[in-house]
Amino acid sequence: MTIAPHDARRGGSHVYRAMRDVVQSLDDTDTVPGKFEITTKGIVHDMTAPIGPHELTTLHLRKRLEKVMPEEVVAHTGEPDVEDEYEGIMRRPDVMVIAWTDMEVPGSFDPRTLIAAIEVVSRSNPENDWVGKTGDYPLMGVPVYAIFDPRTGTGAVFSDIHATPEGPRYAVRKDFVYGEEVTIGEWTISTNGLPLYRGDSATETGPSGT
Repeated sequence: MTIAPHDARRGGSHVYRAMRDVVQSLDDTDTVPGKFEITTKGIVHDMTAPIGPHELTTLHLRKRLEKVMPEEVVAHTGEPDVEDEYEGIMRRPDVMVIAWTDMEVPGSFDPRTLIAAIEVVSRSNPENDWVGKTGDYPLMGVPVYAIFDPRTGTGAVFSDIHATPEGPRYAVRKDFVYGEEVTIGEWTISTNGLPLYRGDSATETGPSGT
């Protein structure tokens, strides 16, 4: 859910810096589960579980990508975030496909150095991944954005940023269903055996296909 307003656009405004300080303080307390991000609309809180289908999907994707990518490129999970202070956006992708050399920076990653951002849809706030990030990532200059949705066993890969009256947007969307191969950037991986959330349209699967 969005928990704070965002009414000052661009240029590293005092509003953005204040929200960044709020997010940092929440991270430091380590008492609130999930992750906090800053979007063009405010601070968003995702209640991602520390274990289960969400984290298992992230692990599968990292391992499968690193099997097919060259050594100088990694599928990074965890900190730091990616930040565009001018646009007033700070995001924390579940997986970042990035070159080793572009990770050798202090603080946040430059989103324009990412090869791709990958998100596993949260049960608590799917709109954040399907709507919010499809607008924020092209605005930040992330060239490829892939979504995996354990609620439905489907996903999509967005690419080819182009200009629109509403700002930069992805021109190409390629949908897939679990069981098909999916191409992210230059690399193709299997989606066989990716887990699903229990109680949704299919039962949770095991680790086959890693």
